[in-house]
Amino acid sequence: MSRELDMMEALQALAADRGITLDTLMGALADAMEMAYAKMPGAKDYAWVTIDPDTFDIRVWSQELDEDGEPFGDTLDVTPPDFGRIAAQTARQVMNQRLREVDREMKYEEYSGREGDIVTGIIQQGDSRYTLLELNRGVEALLPQAEQVPHERPQANSRLKAYIVEVRKTAKGPQIVVSRTHPGLIKRLFEMEVPEIAEGIVELKACAREPGHRTKIAVWSNDSNVDPVGACVGARGARVRMVVNELNGEKIDIVPFTEVPEDLVAKALAPAKVKEVRLDYETGTATVIVPDFQLSLAIGKEGQNARLAARLSGWRVDIKSETQLAEEEAYANQDWAEGEWVTNAEGEQVWQPADGSEALSAEAWAEATEQIEAEAAAGDGDGEEISIDPDASGDESSVSTEDAAGADVEEAGEAAGPAEAPPTPEAAIAEGEDLADEAPSDEAEEPEEQA
Repeated sequence: MSRELDMMEALQALAADRGITLDTLMGALADAMEMAYAKMPGAKDYAWVTIDPDTFDIRVWSQELDEDGEPFGDTLDVTPPDFGRIAAQTARQVMNQRLREVDREMKYEEYSGREGDIVTGIIQQGDSRYTLLELNRGVEALLPQAEQVPHERPQANSRLKAYIVEVRKTAKGPQIVVSRTHPGLIKRLFEMEVPEIAEGIVELKACAREPGHRTKIAVWSNDSNVDPVGACVGARGARVRMVVNELNGEKIDIVPFTEVPEDLVAKALAPAKVKEVRLDYETGTATVIVPDFQLSLAIGKEGQNARLAARLSGWRVDIKSETQLAEEEAYANQDWAEGEWVTNAEGEQVWQPADGSEALSAEAWAEATEQIEAEAAAGDGDGEEISIDPDASGDESSVSTEDAAGADVEEAGEAAGPAEAPPTPEAAIAEGEDLADEAPSDEAEEPEEQA
């Protein structure tokens, strides 16, 4: 009896160590004993093993089979003498295999319904292809290289949170594939840090992420008294800081969600200030006009801010500054379409004016073009002022009309005679003396007038 009690205690300890129930363990032991009996000489074709859980009494029962392979007749006790000792060696291997299968099945059932959940694991090893994370109860998760954040090098034996993407059932047990780049990781991290999201008061409507660089999320509140952005940021940014630390410093922009597309696109481009948003529903394009000094901020580094805004809003974003918009509108208002060459019904090339007037043949178009050029040339000749730049040529004949008039004046002066030089002071005095001698005095003329 003590032997049976010792066996029951051992099975209970084994069940507690493996995390399975005693009934499951007893079923696995019965299956192992059946396989051990089938390998014994003289074994019946149809037999099964029962184990009394109270006395641990092991019995083998059998029935006969008919031509169709169906059991019939009485149930017979065919337990071999000393069956437990004989089958112990064979049953050990079978039972170990059965226990491994049960353990794998339980692990698969535990994680099969957790796709889209977040788990915490300890980094075991990694190479260029994948990294292994050890979860609870010895379960290993696979983090492929494609699901890892670029330039993120986690240290061995460090804890890491990951998002469960897929759970596969394999012969060696469940294979759990996790990700560090999935947008769902952001949502789960905020649910852990923001109680309002976990309770459903605040909803995360949209998420756009470039792993390792920047993330934009749009949040909505079902309660008018709760600010969705403030709830996610927390007091002095405490809540969002925890998420940023888990993502190794990845920047996170939180914007309020709105059902108005223009407002959503404008808010998605934060921190840039948007002046106007124009939507084209046919092409799905949102043309965003920003001030000139906000253009680079709206586009972001290598277009990152514009790409994330497009993913968050679902619109194709085309950003333009006020200067660019004014230039495009001015260019569009000009009438560039003067006409085009088309083929008429006779197969001849004709010029069709844009105003819809009668088409011109090639000869008529050439004559009209020559006439227009001639009129333009004649218009340039009328009222033309003759003015030649003297610096354009070293020839003395290249002069302007004003210079020619000056030259005529100078020639007239030369014909009149050479110009006299102004007299010196001494010459002026001497000349004055001579003139004084020759000129009659006033006193001599006065008597003659009296006479």
